[in-house]
Order: sequence, then C-alpha cells, then structure tokens
Amino acid sequence: MKLPRVFCLLGGLLVLANSSFLPDGLSQEKVRLSHSALESSNALWYVAQDRGLYKKNGLDVDLLFIPSTTTSVSSLVAGDIQVANASGGGVASAVVAGADLVMVACYMNSLPYELVVQESIKSAEDLKGKSIGISRIGSASDVAARALIRGLGLEPEKQVLIMQVGGPAERAASFRAGRIVGFPSTPGIIHLTQGVPFKILISTADFPKRFDFPYICATTTKSYLSRQRETVRKVLMAHIEAVQFFKTRKDESKRILAKYSRITNENYLEAAYTASAKLYDAVPLVTRPGVETQIKEAVGRKPGAQLRFEDMVDDSIVRELEKRGFIDKVYKQ
Repeated sequence: MKLPRVFCLLGGLLVLANSSFLPDGLSQEKVRLSHSALESSNALWYVAQDRGLYKKNGLDVDLLFIPSTTTSVSSLVAGDIQVANASGGGVASAVVAGADLVMVACYMNSLPYELVVQESIKSAEDLKGKSIGISRIGSASDVAARALIRGLGLEPEKQVLIMQVGGPAERAASFRAGRIVGFPSTPGIIHLTQGVPFKILISTADFPKRFDFPYICATTTKSYLSRQRETVRKVLMAHIEAVQFFKTRKDESKRILAKYSRITNENYLEAAYTASAKLYDAVPLVTRPGVETQIKEAVGRKPGAQLRFEDMVDDSIVRELEKRGFIDKVYKQ
C-alpha cells in the first residue's frame, strides 16, 4: 500500500530534524581557517583540529597553513578563508589601507622574541651594516626585529638590514649558512641551529616593561562576522578549549606540536611548549595597549589616515562567553 504523499514528506522532515541520522559531513558546518606558523605559538589552531574540538562544536574545518600574517590577511580579504591567525601589525596596516578586517580574539597578547646572533657579534655596534632575517615584511617577526633593533639603540633599515628569508626553520638555516648574522626567534628555535655558536643579544623580556602586542589573534572580516556570528562563536569556543588542553596536558601537547611542526628536537619542544603555555591567555580578549601601538605605526606610514581601536577590534563574543560561564566551565573540567 502506498503511503499518502503528506506522510512521506513528514517522515523526511523528521529525519532531517534529527542530526543524529545524518552523516557527520552533513551535520557539520563547513569553514576554512588558517594559521600562520607551525611553531608552538600557533599550536591552538592545530590542537583544536587534532583533538576534534572543531567537530565537537559543530564545524567541519579545512585548516590551512599560510605562512605570515601578510599572506593570511590577503586570503581573508579575498574570501579564500573565513577566520585566520593574524597579528595586530598586519591587521592594522590592512585596515588603514581599507580592508574589511576585525580581530575577534587574541590568545597571546605579548611578543616573546629574542635576537639570536652569531657569537662574533659582541655588541649593538657590531650589528651595524649587517643583515637580520625575518619571515616577511609586516609579519610578527618583522615587528619583533624592529623592536629589538630599536631596543639596542639602532635604526632598522638604516643601520641594520632586514631580509625576508622565511619561517623559523628557514631563518635558522640561513643563520647556519651565514647569509644572515642574526634573526628574531621565539623560544626554542635556537636549538635548531645545530651547533652553530650563537648568543642572545637582547630579548623582549629585557625591555623596561612588557612588550604588549596582539600576536596570536583570530581575525575575520566584518561582513563575515555580521553574517556568520554563530560560526565565529563556535570557532572561538573550540580555540578556548584547545588553549585549556595545551596549558594542562603537556606531554600530549608536545606530541601534537612535534607532529605538526615535524620537529622532534626535545630541547626545542620543551622550551617552545613552556613559553607558549605560560603566555596563552585563558580569556582571549584583545588588549588595548598593544593594538594602539600598532595603530600608531600603521597610521604613521600613511599620512592623513585615521584608525581607532574599535575600527579593528570586536571581541564581544569572548566577553559573552566569559559572562555566560563557558570559559570557567572549560577550566574546571
């Protein structure tokens, strides 16, 4: 006996209403994300993927590795990805130039860099006319290099050259080959120089006060945030859970770091993990002092331009999650 058409339709609607009857691929919301480095500071992005935290929060994530903030910003603007890791300097420069970008969370609001140099460099004077390696102009390593050079009383570009050579591993390789005499390094990278004599000439930890900088930040476009606020919320929830996992599950986190970075040097893994676990913020609000410094730099490069903190930051989702007790719940589990 054939069922009436109305019953067939109702049955179909009931199946669709219950996502447990659907394959995971159909019940998850598709979104493309990117992180900008394989080192420990970016680990929360791939920890969330490795531990299934995106999926847990209803997302089917395509996670891409796009080296450097400048390239990530271009991909966001082009619509190739929806949420990316981007540091404040690159975002400020892009927004000043007219980009529709906004930082929605910052998991690390301080720049933990040190200037690694050849052992022959005894003082700031020895750096004059020499080359320092960074990833790309406008990246966090570029910001760090310039700050560290100024911390030595020297002028970037005028007295110390800045070369684009690639990520941390590429910088270490260029250092070993003698193409550069130094490079800004996050904790642990010096262990990859494989026997080349080195010294730390200066560190951001040596600065008179903390070097506030919006370093590891979830960034999207204002238009996407407006259209897909709930999707962005799910991304941030997964990230908050990933940070909690990283900070509290050392051995497993180091294994994930080794897997994605493809670096098995134990000295590197230990130093990198320890530094990032300490610097990750449980409540990933975007701090004003670091952003305002980057705004000043970006506006200074474009005479007549204006930019306010509110023009490039909207961390209201984080505030909502904190107010509703989500973050407390994550850290009590």
